[in-house]
Amino acid sequence: MDLSTPVEKLFMVGPAYARRLKNLKIETVEDLLYHFPFRYIDYSLVSPIAKIQPGETVTLRGVITAIKNEYTLRGKKIQKGEINDQSGTIEAIWFNQPFLVKTLKIGTHVSLSGKADFWGRKVALVSPEYEILRKEKGPARTDTVHTGRLVPVYHETYGISSKWLRSRTSPLIEKVAPFIDDFIPAAIKDKNDLMAINSALKQIHFPKNNKEVDEARKRLAFEELFLIHLATFKRKINWQEKRLACRLHIDQEKVLQFSQSLPFELTRAQKRALREIFSDLGQNKPMNRLLEGDVGSGKTVVAAAAGYVAYLNGIQSALMAPTEILANQHYQTLKQLLTPLGVKITLLTGAKKKAEVDFDLIVGTHTLIYQRARFKNLGLVIIDEQHRFGVEQRGELIKKGRAPHILTMTATPIPRTIALTLYGDLDLSVIDEMPQGRKEIKTWVVPPQKRGAAYQWIHQQVKDKENQAFIICPLIEESEHETLQSVKAATSEFKRLQKEIFPDLRLGLLHGRLKSKEKSQVLEKFRKGRLDLLVSTPVVEVGIDIPTATIMMIEAAERFGLAQLHQLRGRVGRGSQQSYCLLFTELRGERIIKRLRALERTNIGMKLAEMDLDLRGPGEIYGTKQHGFAELKIASFSDLPLIEKTREAAHQLIKQDPKLKKYPLLQAKLKKDTIKVIEPN
Repeated sequence: MDLSTPVEKLFMVGPAYARRLKNLKIETVEDLLYHFPFRYIDYSLVSPIAKIQPGETVTLRGVITAIKNEYTLRGKKIQKGEINDQSGTIEAIWFNQPFLVKTLKIGTHVSLSGKADFWGRKVALVSPEYEILRKEKGPARTDTVHTGRLVPVYHETYGISSKWLRSRTSPLIEKVAPFIDDFIPAAIKDKNDLMAINSALKQIHFPKNNKEVDEARKRLAFEELFLIHLATFKRKINWQEKRLACRLHIDQEKVLQFSQSLPFELTRAQKRALREIFSDLGQNKPMNRLLEGDVGSGKTVVAAAAGYVAYLNGIQSALMAPTEILANQHYQTLKQLLTPLGVKITLLTGAKKKAEVDFDLIVGTHTLIYQRARFKNLGLVIIDEQHRFGVEQRGELIKKGRAPHILTMTATPIPRTIALTLYGDLDLSVIDEMPQGRKEIKTWVVPPQKRGAAYQWIHQQVKDKENQAFIICPLIEESEHETLQSVKAATSEFKRLQKEIFPDLRLGLLHGRLKSKEKSQVLEKFRKGRLDLLVSTPVVEVGIDIPTATIMMIEAAERFGLAQLHQLRGRVGRGSQQSYCLLFTELRGERIIKRLRALERTNIGMKLAEMDLDLRGPGEIYGTKQHGFAELKIASFSDLPLIEKTREAAHQLIKQDPKLKKYPLLQAKLKKDTIKVIEPN
C-alpha cells in the first residue's frame, strides 16, 4: 500500500464507499490523508463517574452493566445504558439506535464522550460518542480514536461521517504515513522550523493537544502555498524559455497621436500600465501580463493602445471576451477608437457566424478558438475576464499564434494575496484610479419596510428626470425551493413590476436563456432609451455601458459576493449624472447587513474584495471550480506573512535550480499538482 493506492482497495471501503468519497475529492490514500479536519471536539477531559458535573463535556471509561430499549409515551424508542467504574454508576441515553443493545453488550468495556446533563432528576450522558475498549474477555485498548482526546471533525458527504473517516484514516497514519518521503528540502524545513511530513499528518488528524495542531498546520499550510508558488515560477520559466516572441517596435510619435485622438485624457494609472505593457512588447520574450482595473477605469483603452502597436508592426491581435454582450461592447469601443487610424476590426461570436478574412484585430467570444477564426500572424492575444474561461479555452486561442504576447484583463478585484499566490507567473499592472469627472455611486441598503418608498423614488427618478434603471434578480425563474425563501426571479418579477408597480413605464427583460438576437434587441432598446427599466439576471455584470442608466437596484443582495455587487454597481455611473445603487435583502442577520453596508462606505473594488476574502473565502467569491482558482485545504489566502515567506522560499529555490534537478521528490510532487495551468507548446 502507498499514497497512490485507490481507496476502494482499503479495508472496509470497497466500490460503494469509494463512489461516495469522490464527492469529497478522495480517490487515493494520499487524498484521504490530505482530507484534513476543519475543527476538533475536545473530549480530552477524562473523569471518574462520581466527579462528573452537569454541563461538562467529559470522557468516562467503564463497563456496561445494563442496556435496553425503551419506548417513551410518544412512542419513540430510546436506548438506556448503565455504566459503572470504580467510583460510581451513570446512565447513558441514546435515541433511535436500537442496534446498540447488541453492540454494547453487558460486560463490554467502553469509553464514552459527551455532555453531561440532567435526565429526569439524575445526571446522565445524553447521546455520547462511544468506543469499545474490549469485550467481556481479552486485553483492553488504551488508544482511542473517537473519545478521550481532541477528536477531528471532517467535511462529510452522504453516507460518510466523521466517525467513518476517523476509522479509515487512523490505520493509514500507522501503516503509511511513517514511510512517506518528505519532498520539502531539509534546508527550507530547518530555516522555517517545519516538522517532517510524517509527524504533521499524524498530528493534524490525531493531535494530543492544540499545540500539536498548530505545529502540524504550520507545516502543511507552508507546503500548500510553497507548491503553488513553485508551480507558478516554473510556468513563467517554461513560458519564456520555450517561446521566442516577435519584438515590437514602439513608435512613440504614433502612440502619442493615438493618445491625442482620444476624447479624454488618459489617467496616470493608464499611462503607467501602458509603459509597462510597451516595455514587455519590446522584448523577444512573450509578454504574460495581467491588467487589473476597477469597473470603468479604462482597461479597454489600454488594450486598444496595445492592439494599435501590434497593427503598426504588421501583426494581428485577438481579443476574447466571455460573453457576447461584452464582446459587442469591446467591438464598438475599439472600432470607435482604432478605425479612424486605419485598423481593420472584425467581430466573431456565436450570433455572427463569419468573420472578415482580412483583419488586423478580431474581437469575439470562445468562438475564436474554433477553426473558422483563421489568423495569418497572430502576435497579441488579449483575454478579458480571463478567470471566466477554462484553462483549455485560453490555451487553444494562444496556440493559434507562434509565440504571441498575452495580455489578460479583469475588472474583478483580486486581493493582493491571491494575485501574489495564483498569478506569480504573470506580471501585474493595476489601474487604481478612475477617469476625471466620475461621481461616486451613492449606495444604500434598503430594509423591507422601505421597499414601497424605494419604488416611488425610482419611479420619480425615471419618470421626471428621464433616467434609466436596472433591476437585478439572482434567478431566471422561481423554483419551489427558492420560492419558499422569497427569492425574487427575473421572469416573475418582470411581470409583477410591469402590472402592479410601474404600469406606466416601459420595462424590458434580459437573462441568459434568451437567444443572442433577443438579447441584442433588448439591450439596443435600452441603450436607445426606448426602455425605462431593465429587469435582468446578473448577465449584465460586465460589458454594458449605458451613460443614461443611473439606478442599479439589486434584489436578494445577500446572495452575491461584495466583488460581484461592486461589478453590478459599476453598470451605472458611466455618465456625468449622479448615480445610485439600492441593495435589497429580506434577511436581517447582523453579519449580512454588516457585509452589505461595506458597499455604502467604499467604492473601491480592491477593498471590497479583501473584505469578501476574509468573510467568505475565494471559493464563494470567484467560484473556484468554474474559474480555476485553487481551493486551499489548510492554508489561507488572507495570510500575507506566510504567502510572502513561501513565495520567497520558492523563488530562491527555483533561482538556484530552475529545473529542480537536485530535488526529484519535489519534481514528482509538482507533476501531480492539481492546479490547472496553461502550459507552453
